Amino acid sequence: MNNELEYAKSVFIEEEAGLAAFRETLDENFTRALDLLCRKNGHVIVSGMGKPGHIGRKISATMASTGTPSFFLHPAEASHGDMGEISKEDVLLVLSLSGNTQELIPMLSYANRFGIDIVAITANPDSVLAKSAKCVILMPKIKEACPYNLAPTTTTTMMIAVGDALALCLLKRKEFNREDFKQLHPGGALGKRLLMVKDLMHTDVPVVSENDLMKSVLVEMTQKAFGCACVVNRGGVVVGIITDGDLRRGISENFLNMKASEIMSRNPKTIPENMFAQEATKLMNDYKITSLFITDNGIPKGIIHIHDCLRAGLV
Repeated sequence: MNNELEYAKSVFIEEEAGLAAFRETLDENFTRALDLLCRKNGHVIVSGMGKPGHIGRKISATMASTGTPSFFLHPAEASHGDMGEISKEDVLLVLSLSGNTQELIPMLSYANRFGIDIVAITANPDSVLAKSAKCVILMPKIKEACPYNLAPTTTTTMMIAVGDALALCLLKRKEFNREDFKQLHPGGALGKRLLMVKDLMHTDVPVVSENDLMKSVLVEMTQKAFGCACVVNRGGVVVGIITDGDLRRGISENFLNMKASEIMSRNPKTIPENMFAQEATKLMNDYKITSLFITDNGIPKGIIHIHDCLRAGLV
């Protein structure tokens, strides 16, 4: 068991060495590749055969989810009619360690014939792929982590790393932001993390003036049913909050004729609408409160309740 654990660690070491070597040899061709991938208005069509093809699918998916339209094209399928998916506005990103994979050659010939730019990721500068490409990201020749130096392991790790680097550099060039991310990732755990307060907040805020009598405050709190009321001054700026707890603490013989300012808790926590809902949930949990007012320059704009966050799957 210990021998297997040590061997597993050695695989990590081999692959880390490959990444370190690739990092040192990465040159201006990487930037040229970015220029080509940004220049056209079409898709980045990623292709590769075997293990590089599997890596290519992941690279394409990462690009598509970070603002660069992309899809994967299987080279064998391309030779049987799918070449029609490639337009002159597209750029081909082709992965092949040897660069001489036979299934790639018809697609490379087609691209060259119709002036479609090719970016190559390969370890062979003298290959058909490298000679067909307008730009070559050359991988260093590194031994695979496989004990027989056969199964693609270190090289596929290098390919996925440079693919991620391309996708994220394109993200930065295109100024793809969190809001853009949210549009492309509405579902799953990532979608929940990208929910904004404005996506969950209620705009029918229970608002009372600091000079309102508590009998009016109770009516407002009952009608809006959030278990609290936002207290504002003459300028409409939030100055306090009245919660169910404040009602119990402040109740007295003359309670209904007291002013809101006499019962309220001052300086309540407020947040902006562009805060992530997950952060708002954490804030409510940290301060053991159930509601937060959303304000714009101190003016109440909305309210979010802990139950809204729980319904959205935030904890």
